[in-house]
Amino acid sequence: MRRLRWFALAGLLTLALLLTGSALGDRAPNPIEIIPEEAIPPVMEGQHHYLLLCTDVWHGNPGNLGNTDGIVLVTLDTRAHRVMLTSIIRDALVWRPMEENPEEYGFGRINYIAKRLGPEALCKVISQHINVRVEDYLLFDFTQIANIVDFLGGVDIELNASEISYLQRYAVPDGSVRSVKTGVDLRSGGTHRPGLYHFSGHSAVIYMRIRKAGGGGDFMRTQRARTVMSTLADKCREITWEEAEALVNNVMDNNTMTNVNLEGMLDAARYAYSLRDCTIEELRLPPDGAVTPITFASMAVQEIDWERCREAMADYLKNSFLVVEDED
Repeated sequence: MRRLRWFALAGLLTLALLLTGSALGDRAPNPIEIIPEEAIPPVMEGQHHYLLLCTDVWHGNPGNLGNTDGIVLVTLDTRAHRVMLTSIIRDALVWRPMEENPEEYGFGRINYIAKRLGPEALCKVISQHINVRVEDYLLFDFTQIANIVDFLGGVDIELNASEISYLQRYAVPDGSVRSVKTGVDLRSGGTHRPGLYHFSGHSAVIYMRIRKAGGGGDFMRTQRARTVMSTLADKCREITWEEAEALVNNVMDNNTMTNVNLEGMLDAARYAYSLRDCTIEELRLPPDGAVTPITFASMAVQEIDWERCREAMADYLKNSFLVVEDED
């Protein structure tokens, strides 16, 4: 009888916590100051920003976007001759429009915005947090990313021991990850040494989503996404313009939503083609020292110093070269 009473009491306590939103460990986030939309400066001359988004579903559609777990801003600078990749962690806490009334704002995770309010709203939120005007976006699901990677012939990635162990446990498809040196399939059993491995598109997506291998969590997940993108960019250095046009058509066929039309995509391809000999520069937002993990509304989130992020972004876009690496 006492045990039943204890379970009943525990159940009532749990229900009370859920109803009040006061789960243990929650705290009110610090205020977030955003830049008014009209105060965001014009895009620097020669710079072109494209927000690449990936939802956490294999088969998405405009009515089923899923959460936006991949957020990478690609900047092509034809004036300074630079290519820049800026990744934003998926559980960053932002000040965003409310679903019930977009004129009102409140705290929320960045990866929920596109699903609930659309990609345009996410562009606006990102613009107001990093003080960079972001308008063009392409949104993909996992299958579309895999198709684009396969169109480019797959990707070669350096794997460490923990990543190899994770991929073997995840059971990637047979033949989809092979040692570049030996040609041996990762699924063949036995011990596989760290080194360069060739990935098909499907397994490249799985690699980009690794979060629980080798430490680093979502910070290393964003690093892996940038690694795949920069490696694919390296593969495109030797392509012809005709092959670049074919890639544009493939991207146009393999996206869930975009506000970039074919003419705009061809313009982007021309910018990228003129910059194909550039070293790929990378930045992660938030930078080291500008983030605090907290629990808010029963969610694990990252509280960000957005002023530090804006400073890092401004330096990054103005300086001739900068790479900010993740911690291992």
